[in-house]
Amino acid sequence: MAVAVAVTTAATGLAGTAFAGPGTGVHPATAVTTTAQVAAAARAAALAHSTATGVGAGDELRAQDVMIDPEGARHVRFERTHRGMPVLGGDLVVHLSRQLAYTGVTRAADHAVAPATTAARLTARQAEEKAASAAGGEAGTAALVVDARDGAAALAYQVPVDGAGGSSTVVVDALTGKVRSNTPDSDEFLSPKVLETLRRRGETLDPATGAGARPQALAGASAAAAPHYPATAHGTGKSLFVGKVALTTTQTARRSFLLKDPTRYGTETRDAKGRDTESFGKGAKFTSTTDSWGNGTTTSRGSAAADAQYGITETLDFYKKTFGRKGIANNSKPARAMVHWGDKVGNAFWDSPCGCMLYGDGDGDQIKKPLVVLDVTGHELTHGVVDATAKLEPTRIDSDGNQYGEAGSLNESLADIFGSGVEFFAANPKNPPNYLVGEKLGLAQKFLRRLDHPSLDRLEGTVDYWSPQVANAEVHAGSGVSSHAFYLLAEGSGRKTIGATTYDSPTFDGSTVKGIGRAKATAVFYRALTRYMVSSTDFHDARTATLKAAKDLYGASSVEYRTVDQAWAAVNVTAADAPAARH
Repeated sequence: MAVAVAVTTAATGLAGTAFAGPGTGVHPATAVTTTAQVAAAARAAALAHSTATGVGAGDELRAQDVMIDPEGARHVRFERTHRGMPVLGGDLVVHLSRQLAYTGVTRAADHAVAPATTAARLTARQAEEKAASAAGGEAGTAALVVDARDGAAALAYQVPVDGAGGSSTVVVDALTGKVRSNTPDSDEFLSPKVLETLRRRGETLDPATGAGARPQALAGASAAAAPHYPATAHGTGKSLFVGKVALTTTQTARRSFLLKDPTRYGTETRDAKGRDTESFGKGAKFTSTTDSWGNGTTTSRGSAAADAQYGITETLDFYKKTFGRKGIANNSKPARAMVHWGDKVGNAFWDSPCGCMLYGDGDGDQIKKPLVVLDVTGHELTHGVVDATAKLEPTRIDSDGNQYGEAGSLNESLADIFGSGVEFFAANPKNPPNYLVGEKLGLAQKFLRRLDHPSLDRLEGTVDYWSPQVANAEVHAGSGVSSHAFYLLAEGSGRKTIGATTYDSPTFDGSTVKGIGRAKATAVFYRALTRYMVSSTDFHDARTATLKAAKDLYGASSVEYRTVDQAWAAVNVTAADAPAARH
């Protein structure tokens, strides 16, 4: 598998890093290309090929990522402004050859982004009042944007709102005052729809805690031998769900330790102390005199922290060792978590403003324990990876907070796909890896979702196959389309037992699909996400993206490429049934 080097230009800057492509036949001194040169070439190509890219007068492009593939291609992900205003749905990826020649574009909006007028009828104050009313909170400062997400470009105000249930971003039409979107800034693991279904059924989530196990082998020197502080230490977490685990921590004095991992960019877990803050700095630090964290039960506040820190570090290691990704945003910055968040909150979130995971303790009624389970953490942190790359967005959100639309469904699917990948990577016997999501939550159906046969999930009504109606499905229900395609690509169709779990994956057309293996399937979907998906990518676009990724990695005549096509056809996503106009 070819692993690409990705540079997050927004955080690290474009200058300084240089790459030399192998096998060019050019002297190394002339083959070196900096990321700044790649970005400049991509920007020039976007303007020169404006008919294809849609970049026109008044548009400016800011490079978000510059990706250099070992086999030669270069990809630059851009955010766009128009006459100085951010363009929602204006993101695009420009693709170049090794020689920096234009080879194509992936764009979110396939229409011009220039609005009919740049003169607002509403004042910023009026927009803030409408946003505050829509989101039920206190509005921040409204800023003019171009909203190009819904088939046309419109002048709008974007307003941050801080509400009782968390922050959200509201977009208000600057001419009519209509609320165009109201999107929570955090992504909940359990949707309002599934929580209502659980209430209606009288069902509770009471995850079984894990029995104590011997800690993993501890690497490195004993913490007691550390001569200088702060120093790297090796402690033990007594977690709720996976028994005893090794945790790398920071020793701050002879008998003082901090739950912060200096070997993983300073990744840290803190205690929100029941507050619903989205500021990590307001969380209380977890400290210990023994470098032992938790007692395996909820009577210790450190037990949930041990689960959270373990899950986050396993997720970081999965992304780094599998793809070379350095942190959630690929910028070598820490991933962070706050446990005991909010008052009786029965959920877990990826929170963009905080840049961290937030875990409630459960509501004490339906949800009995903190949702610090490994695949929940892998799922939610993957939303952070999507935020840092394609920024897939739901099409609409209803008054209860349920999200709809294929791009949002694809986001949920990728979170399930890579969340299960974290489980396989961790290979923890107390949390056996499988293609089930939420299997440790204590649900009557024994899982929340599953990738092999999604419609066995009766709680959310997850679907196995694509149809035009999927565009109006709640995103967790719609996620089954691409999750099923991934499973078929990895493991194939039919009945089989993998580990301790039995699967029986059907196909829409009765075809038989022979999988290419989990490692290759994961490589294809990650390459597709980072290089060929944008904020509006739907399932047919995702098919195209994964075919391009398979071509990059294995060639257009490869078994892997053909199997990608077969897997999507097996969930009823083909070139023939692609909607004519989607963005």
